[in-house]
Amino acid sequence: MSDFDAIDSLLDAVGPEAELPPCQVRRELRERARLSKAQVARALGVSPSTLSGWESGRDPAGEIRTKYAYLLDGLNTKLATETETETETTAAPAPAAEQPLTSDAAATVTPSSSPDPGQDEDRDDVELLVVPEPCVLCGRPARRRVAGFAQHLSPADCQPTATGAPAAAPAPPAEQPTAQTPKAPLCTARPVRATERSKGPARHAFQEPSGPVDLIREAVQGVLAEHRGDVDAATAALLKRAIPDAMRLLDETRKGARYDVIAHPWIPDILKKQTARGADQIWEARPKWTRHELPPGRHEVTALDINGAYLSALKTHLPLGQLEHSTGLAHDRRRSGVHLITPPEWEHEAVLPNPIGQRDEPGPLWVTEPTLRLLLRLSGPKHQLCAPPQIHESYTSGATENLLEKFRIALKDARDTAIEQGDTVTLEYVKAMYSKFVSTMGESNYNRELYRPDWMHLIRSQAFANLWLKALKAHDEGLAVVRAMGTDELHVIGDWRRVFAEGRGVTEVKVKDTYAAGTDAGEHAGEGE
Repeated sequence: MSDFDAIDSLLDAVGPEAELPPCQVRRELRERARLSKAQVARALGVSPSTLSGWESGRDPAGEIRTKYAYLLDGLNTKLATETETETETTAAPAPAAEQPLTSDAAATVTPSSSPDPGQDEDRDDVELLVVPEPCVLCGRPARRRVAGFAQHLSPADCQPTATGAPAAAPAPPAEQPTAQTPKAPLCTARPVRATERSKGPARHAFQEPSGPVDLIREAVQGVLAEHRGDVDAATAALLKRAIPDAMRLLDETRKGARYDVIAHPWIPDILKKQTARGADQIWEARPKWTRHELPPGRHEVTALDINGAYLSALKTHLPLGQLEHSTGLAHDRRRSGVHLITPPEWEHEAVLPNPIGQRDEPGPLWVTEPTLRLLLRLSGPKHQLCAPPQIHESYTSGATENLLEKFRIALKDARDTAIEQGDTVTLEYVKAMYSKFVSTMGESNYNRELYRPDWMHLIRSQAFANLWLKALKAHDEGLAVVRAMGTDELHVIGDWRRVFAEGRGVTEVKVKDTYAAGTDAGEHAGEGE
């Protein structure tokens, strides 16, 4: 029996050799073919646990990679053939009113099967849907999904409805298959090239459908009803359940996601607490800086409060799988984790805080991905504020910046609505959900569903880096930066309203305090408060 006979016994057909599709697609192809892990592992000559690793983010190498790719490509071809055959024999579609637009009926096909030659299906993260899904921008049926979000690629097709009014879905086209049509394979054999970029709408414009937000609203209404409208009692009850509710919301927003996540991976010792009440070895670069000398004269200092700092920081590059050790390698922007670096000298302490925070001990230290990226950015040709950091070793994994994006958008939308409606119960509930979600994903007894101390450090460091960048923006726009503290406190001198938008939105700032400081001869920043 040749090496491929065992695979042929599963496929009963021969398909061309192909590159490996994404890990979540590998699992779905096997499950749709009704093959167990043991069957596939036995045919490939590996253990079921090894196959599980390949379906969770790791890749095989050498000849076994070729054999595994051969199997997956054959499954994809076989399932596509069966789908086409069954579709041709399917009865005429039901009337439009009987055809639900559900994600369960949606599936992607290969770019070569696109019915619309005018659309470029080779773009990054663009998938063609057999059955339309509601567009995340206007709510009307869309036949393409970009980076996991169904939407129209043409502005002419995207017709947003009025705020608060549900979108009226038009009848599906006559050739649309019924909901009972078998699902097509989920992948193409061609891997997406790193240089390809979507030409669709900007990703920051994506909006999550109302489902996750409904979970928040229903929870608040249920608790208010249980406590007969007692706002204080309802708020206290919601704060107690914020962690499990946040995890439930996360699960809801992860449905149909493009990436598998390891919730309890192996963690290197540097990410473990050194003592029961101590800390691990990761330096988060928390700002704690006050300007030593103010410009001459008496000044009015405005203390600005940065809204939703941790909520905004959920958009950061998070490692998907188990962290892998490396030494002597240049920074790879496709990966994320923690890095042992020697930070550069900082010569601007008089006017701007050190981007690694206030650190007394010199020498190498373990920093997070956001801190490293900030240092690399500041050392680049645009700013040239410091030398590049020296990277000694790293623990990283393949990463994405959009891992928590649907989760973040659901919380942001609920927060915005609560502020608009003066709903303090929902506002406090949402704040507790994202703040406790971040603080308990490490070594915590309050959240057993997710153990990712690396994520906790990265999200917090991203919040600190965001504040530092606001300080840089203020400095570049001619404001005198007086103080930067934590995630949300920035003190400045000057007309800050021409630099920052005022309000309560997550992209806005609000005034926390104003005070006078300084003398004609100049004085310490803190003496005038």
